[in-house]
Amino acid sequence: MGLLTDEVRALVGTQRVYTAPEAMGAAAGRYFALATGDDNPLYTDAAFAREHGLAGVTLPPTLVCETNQYAGLPADAEGYAGHTWGLHLPGTRQVRGGNRYEFARRIRPDDVVTATWEITSATEKTNRSGADMLVVGSTATYTNQHGELLAENTETIIFVALEGAA
Repeated sequence: MGLLTDEVRALVGTQRVYTAPEAMGAAAGRYFALATGDDNPLYTDAAFAREHGLAGVTLPPTLVCETNQYAGLPADAEGYAGHTWGLHLPGTRQVRGGNRYEFARRIRPDDVVTATWEITSATEKTNRSGADMLVVGSTATYTNQHGELLAENTETIIFVALEGAA
């Protein structure tokens, strides 16, 4: 093994904070809902939303977790413009291990979101084919301008060694 270096271990506890430059806005929610094929009228019809106990339209829940919309990060060599940890491990392939979302409350158009990402773990393992893997866990906490918890996103990224598998 050897993917879990001292440099990688030192990243555990590292945080990145991104704050949106403006409120999410009703249009962002409407466009996201249209793009994802979600025709829930809570995202597009203020009167309908009010009839269902809301102050107005709400936003699709996973929109808040798309940190790349307000992080303002440049695209990497593969064209990805979202949040990364800058972990480039030569001789590995990066695989998304999954996400788990927990939503504390509905996202409103007037919410200005701050995402605080933290690396929570780094573990070395071997897959069934015998290839070394580095499993990196991180958590994002999303709050609004009042410090109210909106959502949490627990993410796993896996780096699989390209050589050395049995």
